[in-house]
Amino acid sequence: MGEALPRGDRILVIGYGMVAHRLLQALAARGITQRNDVVVIGGETRPAYDRVQLSSAFAGASADELTLDAATYRSRRVRIALGDPVVVLDPAAKVVRTRSGRVVSYDVCVLATGADPWLPPVSGIDLLGTHTYRTLDDLESIAHWARARPDRPGVVVGGGLLGLEAANALRLLGLDTHVVEVAPHLLPAQLDVGGGAVLRRQIQALGLTLHLGTSIESIAPGDDGAVDVVRLADGTTLDAGTVVVSAGVRPADALARPAGLEIGERGGIVTDNGCRTSDRDIYAIGDVACAGGRCYGLVAPGYEMAEVVAARLAGDEVTFDGADTSTTLKLLGVDVASVGDAHASTPDSLELVYADPVAGRYAKLVTSGDGRQVLGAVLVGDIGQYGVIRALATSGGTLSGPPEDLVLPAGRGAAADVVLPDVAGLCTCNNVSVGAVRAAVRDGEADSVAGLKTCTNAGTTCGSCVPLLKKVLDVELAASGREVSSAMCEHIPVSRQEIYSLIRLRGWSTYTEVVESIGTGRGCDICKPAIASILATTAPAHALEGENAALQDTNDHFLANMQRDGTYSVVPRLPGGEVTPEKLRAIAGVADDFGLYMKITGAQRIDLFGAQLDELPSIWRRLVDAGLESGHAYGKALRTVKSCVGDTWCRFGVQDSVGLAVALELRYRGLRAPHKLKSAVSGCARECAEAQGKDFGIVATEKGWNLYVGGNGGFKPRHAQLLATDLDTDTLVRYCDRFLMFYIRTADRLQRTAPWLESLDGGLDYLKSVVIDDRLGIAAELEADMACHIATYSDEWADVLDDPLKLRRFAAFVNAPDVTAANAPVGVQ
Repeated sequence: MGEALPRGDRILVIGYGMVAHRLLQALAARGITQRNDVVVIGGETRPAYDRVQLSSAFAGASADELTLDAATYRSRRVRIALGDPVVVLDPAAKVVRTRSGRVVSYDVCVLATGADPWLPPVSGIDLLGTHTYRTLDDLESIAHWARARPDRPGVVVGGGLLGLEAANALRLLGLDTHVVEVAPHLLPAQLDVGGGAVLRRQIQALGLTLHLGTSIESIAPGDDGAVDVVRLADGTTLDAGTVVVSAGVRPADALARPAGLEIGERGGIVTDNGCRTSDRDIYAIGDVACAGGRCYGLVAPGYEMAEVVAARLAGDEVTFDGADTSTTLKLLGVDVASVGDAHASTPDSLELVYADPVAGRYAKLVTSGDGRQVLGAVLVGDIGQYGVIRALATSGGTLSGPPEDLVLPAGRGAAADVVLPDVAGLCTCNNVSVGAVRAAVRDGEADSVAGLKTCTNAGTTCGSCVPLLKKVLDVELAASGREVSSAMCEHIPVSRQEIYSLIRLRGWSTYTEVVESIGTGRGCDICKPAIASILATTAPAHALEGENAALQDTNDHFLANMQRDGTYSVVPRLPGGEVTPEKLRAIAGVADDFGLYMKITGAQRIDLFGAQLDELPSIWRRLVDAGLESGHAYGKALRTVKSCVGDTWCRFGVQDSVGLAVALELRYRGLRAPHKLKSAVSGCARECAEAQGKDFGIVATEKGWNLYVGGNGGFKPRHAQLLATDLDTDTLVRYCDRFLMFYIRTADRLQRTAPWLESLDGGLDYLKSVVIDDRLGIAAELEADMACHIATYSDEWADVLDDPLKLRRFAAFVNAPDVTAANAPVGVQ
């Protein structure tokens, strides 16, 4: 045991990012925040937020959603000051001075100042329009600047992790984007040449222009003094309206240098294995720390350092002996992972490589000379075995089977049978071992992934370990003789797939029939909407017809999305994004007359926000009379089929993308599914409709259409996979019908197409055999099911307006003005 921090001593934390946040959690867990004052001074004006998910802000995540929860360390003795950075550190006097002149004393100081963006020393780097990519404020600045110059290209300096995230940000803002990387391939720190080549191919397919093996030479201004031209070392000249520099970071050690703390050869504050600096009362953690001669630049090592410091202050002799630097990334829809010795630098190591550039897959496994131990790996396109490979690499465990089982595509390897040792790291972000998870299951602390997250903290940061967490859970439950339940809920003892098959086989058409036959109780908010969705396909009926109305969740119950203030949104369908002036005027008139906020979405729709419940029928009466219908934005159903302008208007277009998008959206409108469905059609390989990020997307070729499946945006974006190429329109539609109905039949509740495809035994190859080759002999059934849906479709809101009984549910109060027997609440006359 070491010497604990005396009661009453003040801890000063400089910096308030993710690592400082973890430090506060660790201090609270050890009771230190109850007996010692903790002062945190942050340079940013915002509280700590998830910088790992920074780019999700461009996909719709708000600053509040990214903010880290402070409840775990909230205490009257923890005080946090923001927007007033420390400018002077005086170890002799044990005080700091902030930019505003405030002086704060300390007994123990922890430097968690992170890292600053590195700017190349070239002329013009400080011009207006040049940005860094590190903070939420940076993102807001980039968005504001780029939106004011939508017709000017964007240039990103740096082809590493942050550089590609910045490139995706500019792409999402609608800019033609160039990426400049001095290395000969992308992600040079994580990938080898082969992996970089596969990643390059996929990113170029999204329309980004790459300039590899060269550097930026200068940035020249235009007449307005802002960036205008970027010149590269190879002589290339690029027009630019926005420049984002994301070429790496440097430890933010500016406070430490004049304070006399020891600095590493390449920067960073030198620390010992207890994270203590050359001043015994000052610690350094995270990106600013130079531990063991290196600065890590990853959040997981920073978290481990935070735990070490908290333990030291509690009197425990814990050490930081290095950290796992494995990473898993999602870059422009492409999964990428790097594990351990990814570049095979270990003497006598062997490399086993699987490459499929057509499918966008690359996997390299690095093993010991005898092939028995995993040392590292590079994965691009399919990272399903990342968790297992990382656990083996970090534990030094011996392979129980051939190493190729870890890199071959799903269904061709046996990696699922690999037995991991207890010491293997499962969650590196939170330092949770496989053994800790097994113990939690054995001891009865948890029997679900959610329970394991709560009691072990595994899977609560980046989430990349959750698939392995589930695998270890299922194996341990089975080994202990406990059932691995596939039940939908406590009322329905079978899985969604089994319920679907039973409903089809036995011809049930109501929820009551299902529960009376195989269930118990009255149901819940899990099984009711799920079964309602299945019945919408197998026994088509209006969502508010009879007992169906009681099954729906809040949004389906009122055929509108409830917003945070209790009002509702109205979303008319605009197939393919196409709209006439008359319909546009009708939408604008409704917004004007009802005082609604209008928003054009990235999915080519117009959302109207702020409608009261009792206003919905009147709003929809006007919209229906104008020829508009429900967009089903409230349901787990087809939302939209997005399109570019295709060969009708675009000089690059090779097919009529608008016509196909309209036809597909009208074909699949109202199609209920396990989760929402999104699609898009691009008229050429420039991919302006972003079809390869959709549940099913179509890209035009000179010979026809390429069909991609299993992509999605959201919290964990996925890049779609190529199912078939150069299809004629009839064949394309037939394959889409089969794909969608097979998904609806076999997916789990609330499972999107991307994880569903990943869960199929055999993956994409198996799906091809079902959809294209009719391996199961059900193609005709799937097509017939889709034909039934098309034949029975009718607009839900139009039906409501024609049915006085359905209209009753949209009255806010029975005694409200204008409420009659025709629109009173159900059960009231």
